[in-house]
Amino acid sequence: MKRTIPITMLFFDIGGVLLTDGWSYVSGKLAAKAFDLNLEELNKRHNDALDTYELGKLTIEEYLSLVVFHEKRPFTSAQFRKFMSAQSKPYPQMLELGQNSRHDTD
Repeated sequence: MKRTIPITMLFFDIGGVLLTDGWSYVSGKLAAKAFDLNLEELNKRHNDALDTYELGKLTIEEYLSLVVFHEKRPFTSAQFRKFMSAQSKPYPQMLELGQNSRHDTD
């Protein structure tokens, strides 16, 4: 007879699961327009730095210094980060699923 093991923990990715993928090609395109950046250069620099950033080997500031602030800009890193963060939107159904799957074992 097959033994059933109860599920005791669920792990969710944030970007693309609980929240939209906040920094996607579409977001980069919006940023290029909003901040008057060269989209082709932005995408190339992003692609060059992305794996290292996603592995946790670059901070957001280091990533942005490679991708956006490799030259003087008329806006700050804080302004750009605020724009980036605003691109991420919740997936209400997934957040609800996460909430509903939580239970206390006390």
